[in-house]
Amino acid sequence: MQQITSVSQLSDVQPTDWAYGALQSLVERYGCIVGYPDLPFKGNRALTRYEFAAGFNACLDKIQELLAASTVDLAKREDLEPIKRLIEEFTPELALLRGTVEALEVRTATLEKQQFSTTTKLFGEVIFALTDEFRQNSRNQPVFQNRVRLNLETSFVGKDVLHVRLAAANTQRFVTPDNTAEGTQQFNIRGNTRNSVQVDWLSYLFPVGDRLHGYVAATGGIHSDYVWSTFNPYLEDYDGGNGALSAFGQESPIYRIGGGAGGGLTYQLGKTLAISAGYLAGPDAFSPAQKNGIFDGNYAALGQLTISPSDQFQLGLTYVHSYNSGETPLFNLGTTQAFTGTALANRFFGNRAISTNSYGAQASLKITPGFAISGFFGYTGVIPEGGSIVNLRRKKQDVWYYGGNLAFPDLFKKGNLGGLVFGAEPYLGSSSRSIPSDRSWHIEAFYRYQVNDYISITPGLIWITAPNQSDRNDDIVLGTVRVTFRF
Repeated sequence: MQQITSVSQLSDVQPTDWAYGALQSLVERYGCIVGYPDLPFKGNRALTRYEFAAGFNACLDKIQELLAASTVDLAKREDLEPIKRLIEEFTPELALLRGTVEALEVRTATLEKQQFSTTTKLFGEVIFALTDEFRQNSRNQPVFQNRVRLNLETSFVGKDVLHVRLAAANTQRFVTPDNTAEGTQQFNIRGNTRNSVQVDWLSYLFPVGDRLHGYVAATGGIHSDYVWSTFNPYLEDYDGGNGALSAFGQESPIYRIGGGAGGGLTYQLGKTLAISAGYLAGPDAFSPAQKNGIFDGNYAALGQLTISPSDQFQLGLTYVHSYNSGETPLFNLGTTQAFTGTALANRFFGNRAISTNSYGAQASLKITPGFAISGFFGYTGVIPEGGSIVNLRRKKQDVWYYGGNLAFPDLFKKGNLGGLVFGAEPYLGSSSRSIPSDRSWHIEAFYRYQVNDYISITPGLIWITAPNQSDRNDDIVLGTVRVTFRF
C-alpha cells in the first residue's frame, strides 16, 4: 500500500460522484487515503479494519504535522460541508444499524439462555413413501409408510463427532418369492418398529493426529461409517432418503456383511492412498452368554485400500472375513434380516452357522459435472461350520454380485439427481442341478426433484427379474414415490 496523491488514480471515482469533493480533499489536501494506485476505489463495498486503520493513521499523521506547523485555518468551512453531507447521507443507515445491533443483542441473549447445548446439533430426516408392488399375483397392496431419524451430533474438540440417532418407522417389505431380499428399499433398513422410538445408531468418530481417524460404535455400526469411501458419490446416502431407492443401488453388498458394535480406523497415506480396517460384532455383542459377546458371536472384519489418483476417479479393493450364526443371513448389517440378495445366497445352509471370505473391487469416475459412473464386483466364499452336508457336491459355496450405476447430478435443475442402477444382487453360484440357477437382474431408475433445501421428491421404479434365481417366479416390480424432509 502506498499514498494516493491524486483522486484521478482511483479509476472508478468520477467528478459527478456525490463524494468526489470529499475524496479529493482527503487525498490532495490532507493525504488521508492510502491504497493501491490504478485500482478501483470500490466505494460500495465494506471497509476492512486494516484499510480503515491505514487511512485513519495517515489522517492522524497529517493532523499532527499541521498542528506542529501551527497551520492557520486548520479546519475550513468548505471542509465541514462535505462532512456534514456525509453525516446526513448515512444517518438512516446508522440508525438502522443501531436498531439492528440492539435487536441482535436481545436475540442472542435469548438464544444463549434457551439453547439446547453449546456442543450439540440436531439433524433430522423424515421419509414419507407411497409404494406398490405390481406382479406378485395380488399378494401385495399399496402402502403408505414412514421413517423418522433424529441425529444428535456432538463435538467436544471440534473435529470429533458423537452420533446419537433416534429412529422410528413402520416400513415393512412386500411379500416376495421365497422371502428373497432382492429389491429392498433403503427406508426398509432396520425395518418396522411400529413407530416406537429406538436408538439405532450410537457411535463416536475422532481424529488421532492429522492422518489417522478412529471410529467406535456401541450399536448400529456399519462398515460404511469408517471406510474412506464406498465409491458411489451421488447415489450413496448411507441409507438416507436422498440417494438411490434401493439398498443395492446405494453401495456394494460387501459393506452389508455384518454390523453392530465394534470399531475401525482409517489412515491416509498422502493424498492418493488410504487404508481402512475395522471389526464389528453382531446383534448380541452386548450379551455375556456363550456364543455371544464381542468376540464369541457374529462378527465381520474388513480391510480396504482406497486409491484416489484425482478428485474425479477412485478405486477400492476390499476384503471381509465374517462369522454368522445360523440365525443371521449373510448380508445382515448386524441384524437378523437380509437387506440385499437372493434367499439362496443369504441362507443356503439354513440354520447352520457359516464363515465367509469376501473380495470386492469398486470404482467411481466423475466424467463431467453432470455425469458420473460407478460400479462394483464382489465374490463371497461361504463355508458351513461343522457336520456333514447332505445332497451337496461340495461344502463351500460361491456367492457373486456386481453392478453399475449412472448418476446425473443437477439434472434439469441444480440439486436434482437422476439415477440408473443395473446389476445382479448377491446370488448363489451353481452348486447342483436341484438348485435354481437362473440369473436375477436388478434394474432401477429414479429421479430426485429438489423442491428446496429441505424437501425432495423421488419417484422411481425397481424391477427384479427371476427372483431368487428362478424364472418360475413372477418378476418383482416396485413403484415408489419417496418424499424426504431434512432439517
